[in-house]
Amino acid sequence: MAIRSVASVTLGNQPYACRPPQVALDVENYPVAPEQLELEQVHIYIRHGERTPVGVRMAAPPASIPEHWMLCQTARRFREAVASSTTARTIVASLEGSSEEELQIRRSVERSDGTSVEGECLLGELTDVGRQSTYNFGSALRDLYINKLKFLPETHTPGGTTYFRSTNMPRTIESLQQIVHGLYPTSKCAAGFVPHILVRNGKDENLLGNTYACKRLEILQVGFARAAAAAWNHTLEPLDKKVSKYIGGNPIRIDGKPRASGILDTVRAAVAHGIKVPPEFEEKGVLDVIEKAVVHEWFADKTEEVRRLGMGRLLTDLTRKIQTKVDKGSDDPLKILVHSTHDTAIAALCQTLDVFDDKWPAFTASITFELFKTLAESDVCPENHQQSYLQTVLGGRKLPEQHYIRMRYQNKNMVLPICADEGKHLPGSPEFCTLEAFNERVKELKPADWEAECAR
Repeated sequence: MAIRSVASVTLGNQPYACRPPQVALDVENYPVAPEQLELEQVHIYIRHGERTPVGVRMAAPPASIPEHWMLCQTARRFREAVASSTTARTIVASLEGSSEEELQIRRSVERSDGTSVEGECLLGELTDVGRQSTYNFGSALRDLYINKLKFLPETHTPGGTTYFRSTNMPRTIESLQQIVHGLYPTSKCAAGFVPHILVRNGKDENLLGNTYACKRLEILQVGFARAAAAAWNHTLEPLDKKVSKYIGGNPIRIDGKPRASGILDTVRAAVAHGIKVPPEFEEKGVLDVIEKAVVHEWFADKTEEVRRLGMGRLLTDLTRKIQTKVDKGSDDPLKILVHSTHDTAIAALCQTLDVFDDKWPAFTASITFELFKTLAESDVCPENHQQSYLQTVLGGRKLPEQHYIRMRYQNKNMVLPICADEGKHLPGSPEFCTLEAFNERVKELKPADWEAECAR
């Protein structure tokens, strides 16, 4: 029985009624902050770009979704600097920038029968489509924060203006490389300056719910998955007549073979690359039910313990860096921090802050936390602004500097419930949460002893 391979894709003319919600960063319609606020720092968390499915599913007819994805042509050539000698002297010299030679290599995926085909992707690998979309995201960041807002410097130079970090996964690292290149192309980097990407060891990772280092979190998530199966499997039963023929005659279930989450993963990956999927998966009534069940399995847990163990450390990191900027002001040069992560982290952040839309995050879905401070009255342009709330409240008296956080997800301002009360947001602009109110919630989520809690 022949298994199809996909060799190319055409985007923009997909004939599907139910496409994944890819949302490009919208520079033109970015909502500029009120005049009395000045942007101080930007923290971005982005899901990696389009990738292949993480497992082979529905490859056999009648689904015939390809087993082999030939969409990784641009990732197969490498240039690496290597030491030209194994002597200690040469190794030290090479680290200092001399005595190096360049090794050119090509990498291919070998199949189980020993054959290989140029350009084939590994399971779960960032594709050429994903490389382009993440590069486009970086270019949009440049358009927004450099060209439009004049927030970042035109040229990337040493000095600590930027911070780039990824989880230790090839698809997130490669996505971040593309984003950095879009934000600061080689022509916009100072001579000899190489951008720096940071990656943490597994035990220290906090850009996702770290079940590797936190067994308690893993136990909780397994329990939630079992509860989701009990709650949602009966809801999925009516879909069996439509989709079981595509999964070897098996029923579609949260804990099925393949799991409902795996089916959603394969369908979303295929559609994102313009690959035809069975018509039943184009029906909104089918895919919506599967998505709701899978989202419930992964993100319905709203307990404080899960939020604290899953996202508490990440949010603590965020507020610590924000507070450093507040305390040091212009003495802290850090302006933009870009973190390359996964769908589970994007959804968990939204869930933890009670603004999750119950939709599985798209490829390149992003969350932005922007730090603003109030301008002095003399810095607000008098010609074209309405009377500021500062003047209204204080009658022109000088107000102590205030700081606000605005969270944005998929080009939308998020109105955080934790900032809804009067005095916890900028008057008239509930999307601008006071830093005090934001910090207050994060302190509640900060684990007192993460390792001890995880070992329970």
